[in-house]
Amino acid sequence: MTYDWTLWLVFILIGLATTLPRGSFIILGERASLPEGLQKALRYAPAAALAAIVVPDVVLVGGVVEVLNPKLAAAFAAVLATQVSRNPWLPFIVGMGVLLGLRHFL
Repeated sequence: MTYDWTLWLVFILIGLATTLPRGSFIILGERASLPEGLQKALRYAPAAALAAIVVPDVVLVGGVVEVLNPKLAAAFAAVLATQVSRNPWLPFIVGMGVLLGLRHFL
């Protein structure tokens, strides 16, 4: 193969690109801190990542938005259950009940 050295170079550069930013926070510690606004914004990163993964699966059916989507109705029911009660199991029970019920009848 004629691309052996370039492949290893790419591996090394990708490794450095992922390791250096992570390691900089460990090595620098308190000497370097992120701005306050960025720290506040990063608090929402896990929720935004989860929403980016879940929402397309809930909203789209075969790549198209459908009004009579059992997953979408179940998600709305689960969100409503979280607003009504503090019980952590209620959204799961209500959401799955709505999902299974609508799948059975539609």
